[in-house]
Amino acid sequence: MESAVSTSTQVPDEFDRNVPRICGVCGDKATGFHFNAMTCEGCKGFFRRSMKRKASFTCPFNGSCTITKDNRRHCQACRLKRCLDIGMMKEFILTDEEVQRKKDLIQRRKDEEAQREAQKPRLSEEQRNIIDTLVDAHHKTYDDSYSDFSRFRPPVREGPVTRSASRAASLHSLSDASSDSFSHSPESGDRKMNLSNLLMMYQEQGLSSSPDSKEDEGTGLSMLPHLADLVSYSIQKVIGFAKMIPGFRELTAEDQIALLKSSAIEVIMLRSNQSFSLEDMSWSCGGPEFKYCVNDVTKDRPGVQDHVRVEALQDRLSEVLQAYIRAHHPGGRLLYAKMIQKLADLRSLNEEHSKQYRSLSFQPEHSMQLTPLVLEVFGGQVT
Repeated sequence: MESAVSTSTQVPDEFDRNVPRICGVCGDKATGFHFNAMTCEGCKGFFRRSMKRKASFTCPFNGSCTITKDNRRHCQACRLKRCLDIGMMKEFILTDEEVQRKKDLIQRRKDEEAQREAQKPRLSEEQRNIIDTLVDAHHKTYDDSYSDFSRFRPPVREGPVTRSASRAASLHSLSDASSDSFSHSPESGDRKMNLSNLLMMYQEQGLSSSPDSKEDEGTGLSMLPHLADLVSYSIQKVIGFAKMIPGFRELTAEDQIALLKSSAIEVIMLRSNQSFSLEDMSWSCGGPEFKYCVNDVTKDRPGVQDHVRVEALQDRLSEVLQAYIRAHHPGGRLLYAKMIQKLADLRSLNEEHSKQYRSLSFQPEHSMQLTPLVLEVFGGQVT
């Protein structure tokens, strides 16, 4: 046992955390370095009491007892001698006043930590519910497998998707990407798929399955028929998402339609970022046939009537967003401002999309390939 406990005189940095620590006095499990030596709590306390009382012990035997966990109480003289032999020093013992100051310091730090924890921004239960609802709404209305794309009129390209082709795209070509990069099929049966009917459909029964596309008409118009179906599809998904936004259904039907008409393309653009690659400037939506390069493809909204209610809904969601940023991004002081700036960028893209849509809609051979839903949502932009 003597040889087993005689190795505990190394400095703290030399100890492997994975190796069990042994008390250098009695061989019990050590709790750390105490008074300059690795010891258990029992021997730490024994050494402190002996030094503070200036105790003098006498060994009843021959003065060379082997101290173990089981017999350490039998011979205090040999136990104290063992403490000194492994390097324990009385100079390391704090006075009662120093012990109290140390305890007070530890308690003060705990109190400060508890206070900081209590002051950390937290989401209310209502705010958490709103965020969960919005995230769930996104997942229910955005299929990242893009399986529905096979329902659209097939894409017809004149050449492969390349980075050089993307960079060489003209501004007129960009209109196909902005207005038609994420959409749906035209009509289902005899029922006209306009915005009012879709709003009623989502109000009554929630998100429905996507209808089949029309037969391909005029493949000479390249990607336009396919992209028109894709945009219709995306608009329907945006409508489904909007109907799940807490408070949106409480708006009048006219304001719901006005908000969707003026912001649908912005939501579509935001969602398209999930599949966009900067490496080749393209959107990858499943298989290679659904890879699109750039040349393929608020209260102040026009038409809104009840500005007060729309602004209240906007403020509520804005507060939830700011609370989320404070709780999960404590260092992101400017994050909210940067996000608002992105909304301004989206508005600029929306305006550019409107210009390109007007240019496209004035050409009958092109506008006839657009779906009724696309024409209704973006038709108000043509003056």
